[in-house]
Amino acid sequence: MQLSVTNSPFSEEQATQINQLLSTLTPEQQVWLSGYLTANQQLGTAVVAPEAATANATTASTSIGTNDTHEITKPRAITVLYGSETGNAQSLAEVLDARLTENGYTVTLSSMDAFKTKDLKKVEDLFIVSATHGEGDPPDNAITFHEFIHSRKAPKLSGVRYSVLSLGDESYEFFCQTGKDFDARLKELGGESLVERVDCDLDYDEPADKWMNDILHALSGPQDNRDVVSESHTSVQSTKEKKYSKSNPYEAEVLENINLNGQGSNKEVRHVELLLDNYGEGFEPGDCLAILPENDPEIVTQLIEVLNFDAQAVVTVDTNGTEVTLEDALTSHVEITKLTKPLIQKLAELVDDSTLSTKLAEDGWVQNYIEGRDLVDFFTDFAVTQLQPQTLVDVLRKLPAREYSIASSYKANPDEVHLTVCAVRYEAHNRERKGVCSIQFAERVQPGDTVKMYLKKNPNFKFPFDEDKKVIMIGPGTGVAPFRSYLEEREELDLKGNTWLFFGEQHFTTDFLYQTDWQGWLDEGYLSKIDLAFSRDTDEKVYVQHRIEENSATFYQWLEEGAAIYVCGDEKYMAKDVHEAIRRVVEKEGHLSEADAETYLTQLKTEKRYQRDVY
Repeated sequence: MQLSVTNSPFSEEQATQINQLLSTLTPEQQVWLSGYLTANQQLGTAVVAPEAATANATTASTSIGTNDTHEITKPRAITVLYGSETGNAQSLAEVLDARLTENGYTVTLSSMDAFKTKDLKKVEDLFIVSATHGEGDPPDNAITFHEFIHSRKAPKLSGVRYSVLSLGDESYEFFCQTGKDFDARLKELGGESLVERVDCDLDYDEPADKWMNDILHALSGPQDNRDVVSESHTSVQSTKEKKYSKSNPYEAEVLENINLNGQGSNKEVRHVELLLDNYGEGFEPGDCLAILPENDPEIVTQLIEVLNFDAQAVVTVDTNGTEVTLEDALTSHVEITKLTKPLIQKLAELVDDSTLSTKLAEDGWVQNYIEGRDLVDFFTDFAVTQLQPQTLVDVLRKLPAREYSIASSYKANPDEVHLTVCAVRYEAHNRERKGVCSIQFAERVQPGDTVKMYLKKNPNFKFPFDEDKKVIMIGPGTGVAPFRSYLEEREELDLKGNTWLFFGEQHFTTDFLYQTDWQGWLDEGYLSKIDLAFSRDTDEKVYVQHRIEENSATFYQWLEEGAAIYVCGDEKYMAKDVHEAIRRVVEKEGHLSEADAETYLTQLKTEKRYQRDVY
């Protein structure tokens, strides 16, 4: 910046002389001069020796937390750590990194499992973005760091400023628990909260964006001469810009929608093919497709009737004031089939039944009540007379996208994307229940129709494309989808051998999903080995974990030869059972204790040789 009489307190002659001098100075000389002037300001007009000036400059530059406008503040080191299961937390951490960098800050970005815990004592400003997995557990790549920071080995963090962005799902009892754990522990260790923790539900874009803006403003205090980039310049969606997203979905034409199960099956699994000819972005095996679903019109009608609302009443559905009919809002914009504890607490203020407040005070009542119930059940059980359509829409959360593992290869089918979707149907509380998106595909979507979607990367479920690398794939039911994508791509690249698939379902004759595909890849050498478990074909139920232990010696041999394990499917039961089976294999074949076997598997995770896509 050039000094002048208009932007400084100097005369024209003084400004000219200073500009001429500054243009000749090296960076080191400028720092020295800055220190000299600071010291001179502090000590009056006395002349200060160069060494003293430098020392004073250093002291001034490293001090923080003062309102002295003449101080020079050394930028604090910023560390951004993420714990991510499906890639959401990682993506947000990368956005924060980009925004901070754009504003002139130097940032260290790392996954928690790649961060050296010994470096924790060196951090100055620490920002954590973490998902919560399962029943309040940290994601796989956050487990080691989570254990360390809660151990006696964790260093004191006096002088460290921090903030936490926590991702979760309000329908779970331990909502955002991992983020809450980090926040509480950082405070216990002496850290100072720079920005209050933010807990995000499934629709996290807006609260995450605000959290980042708050961090930027908190960092840019009176000591910081950086100009914060305008909030509209960089957002959660725009920093890593993609053509299509939740806020701007792609309308994909349905090419195929067929039932993979044979007649007499207890299940209905749909193979769906969507046209992506103008999407403009590719994908890799392990990535997901996010579908923006619509609620069942039958449920929408039932809800409107039980509330005695006008389906054509006009409501707004976003902060931009977008107006739609109530029927459209309940169909396409808000969730109506799942109750959560926070929602029940909000609705309690709107109902006329005083018994609800009493029930809310009972331990465990909410969690028991919401299981298997929806809004129709709630408003049938608890009467309302003053509730208005807009108020209802305002308290409901946005209708979340449904994510499905991609079951096809982009290299093999660049204009298409395939999904494997199991229709969810069950009975609860004397009513038939249906999955929102799965039943949309099963009952209401035909070839030629369109669905709103966008691609979603999954950086934590990535496959090797090296013929020498052994790969073990474990995917019962629809969990087999990403492995179809992987093998289809290996075929396209002509990569053969060293692949082993474990697949399970109920019956061989009716439920062997993609049977001809697996058989063809076996015959051609792209799939080396397949082990099957059809639980209802034998007197004693047999699952994939049993097949793993039956092949204990070979399984462990593959691990010792560098094999990577990939698990996809149900987290609550299958993934836990599979993990325990693998641990027992390592115990038996490696002659290890249970604890040492767990350490072995943790090391595999660290090396990215044990990856899971579970839900």
